[in-house]
Amino acid sequence: MTLAYGIQLPVQSQSTLYAEAWEAAAGPADLVAVARAVEDAGFDYLAVCDHVGVPRRLAGAMSTVWYDPVATLAHLAAVTARVRLLSHVAVVGLRHPLLSAKQYATLDHLSGGRLVLGVGAGHVREEFEALGVDFARRGAVLDESIDALRAALGPEEFPEHHGTFHDFSGLGQRPRPAQPSVPVWVGGSSPAAVRRAALKGDGWLPQGDPRERLPAQIARIRALRSEHGAEGPFTVGAIAEPLYVGRAGWEVGRRTLTGTPEEIAESLRAYRAMGVDQIQVRFRSRSRAELIEQIGVFGAEVAPRLD
Repeated sequence: MTLAYGIQLPVQSQSTLYAEAWEAAAGPADLVAVARAVEDAGFDYLAVCDHVGVPRRLAGAMSTVWYDPVATLAHLAAVTARVRLLSHVAVVGLRHPLLSAKQYATLDHLSGGRLVLGVGAGHVREEFEALGVDFARRGAVLDESIDALRAALGPEEFPEHHGTFHDFSGLGQRPRPAQPSVPVWVGGSSPAAVRRAALKGDGWLPQGDPRERLPAQIARIRALRSEHGAEGPFTVGAIAEPLYVGRAGWEVGRRTLTGTPEEIAESLRAYRAMGVDQIQVRFRSRSRAELIEQIGVFGAEVAPRLD
């Protein structure tokens, strides 16, 4: 089994949990340059995040820099040719499924079928309140939104869905997605999110699970899918520790994996042994140039050793 690798792009979201100092002054040109480097290095996907608005109480930690995922992925689709385009994750419960379907179907059509729709429940109460969505019922809203989006992103020009929160039929939407079936990956690591991924998703995007928790989570997903007769391909993801290929010569943080390409590959191969299909990587860097160099070295010297 080949271990695929993807990346959440810098610049487009700037939480203090992971943003590097140089990103604060970066902009569209930097985002495009990194996206092109990611494609050149053979990455399976690039990913962007989703927040409509960040309340003042959280702005100090989260920042308010969160590019819109559809606009950003569409922009990057135009400057790349192969790499897949992942929303990691879209809080689709904040929007009507027909609106989301129109946006993401168009994105898939324009990109030649490169969309992976990553979805999650969301966690910022004020966003839901401002947009008139019940925060307390966001899990149930997401469950139904996935069903509605499956219908609206399917092959039918006039999709139909009848549920508790959304009801539509007789409204045509073209263009249709280029893919016969847009893959839906479900984000989150709570018991509810893992169950949702297993039973409603085509893949799972964990959120913050350390390595030692992954085997149990993966086993639960497999058990749930078997118990409920879920069939078809399923992509198990993982978010790797921060990386720096080589010896940095500067403080990269104690959790960062550093070393030779083989040392890093050996560490990452452990994910494949757990049953992980794709890893999302992140590199420590002090500039766009250093990040692009790290991406290139990873693609050329680490990735071939992941098999």
